[in-house]
Amino acid sequence: MKLKRVVVTGMGALTPIGNNLSEYWDGLVNGKSGCAPITYFDTEKFKTKFACEVKNFVATDHFDRKEARKLDRFAQYALVSSDEAIKDSGFDLEAVDKFRVGVIWGAGIGGLETFQNEVLNFAQGDGTPRFNPFFIPKMIADIAPGNISIKHGFMGPNYTTVSACASSANAMIDALNYIRLGHCDIIITGGSEAAVTIAGMGGFNAMHALSTRNDDPQTASRPFDGTRDGFVLGEGGGALVLEEYEHAKARGAQIYAEVIGGGMSSDAYHMTAPHPEGIGVERVMLNCLRDAGVKPEEVDAINTHGTSTPLGDVAELKAIKKVFGDHAPNININSTKSMTGHLLGAAGAIEAIASILAMKHGEVPPTINHTTVDENIDSSLNLTLNKSQKRDVNIAMSNTFGFGGHNACVIFKKIDA
Repeated sequence: MKLKRVVVTGMGALTPIGNNLSEYWDGLVNGKSGCAPITYFDTEKFKTKFACEVKNFVATDHFDRKEARKLDRFAQYALVSSDEAIKDSGFDLEAVDKFRVGVIWGAGIGGLETFQNEVLNFAQGDGTPRFNPFFIPKMIADIAPGNISIKHGFMGPNYTTVSACASSANAMIDALNYIRLGHCDIIITGGSEAAVTIAGMGGFNAMHALSTRNDDPQTASRPFDGTRDGFVLGEGGGALVLEEYEHAKARGAQIYAEVIGGGMSSDAYHMTAPHPEGIGVERVMLNCLRDAGVKPEEVDAINTHGTSTPLGDVAELKAIKKVFGDHAPNININSTKSMTGHLLGAAGAIEAIASILAMKHGEVPPTINHTTVDENIDSSLNLTLNKSQKRDVNIAMSNTFGFGGHNACVIFKKIDA
């Protein structure tokens, strides 16, 4: 069976450094930090008092007041970013066969704030279970794609992938395969997360996973830096419209890039730590290259998982050196988490968008906040430090890994106009 080609025809972004696609790209190439003191709750007794929140987002600018109350922030972010992607794609909502349009979304946690608030309200009451009737529908991770499909009438495959921080990368790989096997013409995919909450910050602090650089939060996310001390929690959403190539071409669609492959693997090592030698990471990139039919020396850029954790950054770069060998120093390697923080289940989506925009604009966004060399990191690698770099990117790879040892990798190719 000959696989169909799959292209990206629309994108949308709601991030800590920009509330739409254009603002997001502007923030990326200008090395903008999205990190600031938390505004959602009192952090006086928390170890970490900062995060990468979405700025200037008012739910009632996008939803009426009644609808907004029915949606957790992670679902609001999903609807807003997917609306932008659908509009950007320009496909006719009335003309498409809606049975062949699906929504496959990623969320690592889902409605954490809703769950937290409902349980706190119960605990502070008299023991009577006065729960909001929308508690469960607001909380469950699959409600994001459900709401997107309900809004637009899409009746193809509809579900959420949950693989911690790899969730939206897994969603993209599923979407790729549904289309190239001929089951769908269009799939809206991506991910959203809103874990900057009392429970989210408290839980990650208890794991010693977060940076505690409270004296200088703007520079706290510092992947590959010798003084990095943990990741910075982020929030937001990213959406991509994946479309069968001939379907897109027939309607004269703009095409950002071709999705040429996806790979998955498992570390099978530890609940939260990566394998120190990056064995699972090495395998996921090899699987992705094999699926795409691409040689290692053809890759121009890699948007790493690069979370700014002491163990994770080193393991990933070791794996890149093993996979790409002598070609590794020729690749522009970066971590956009240095600007956005770690969006957990939405990370794969917004970082795929960053990779595609790097191809479109011929410029690789920087890894900001780097001041100190880490002797455990190969100095020959081009980590795109502190300033964006102009280059022609024909093939770009995006890595995303999750707690539990879930590894996902997606690869994109510039397509001839």
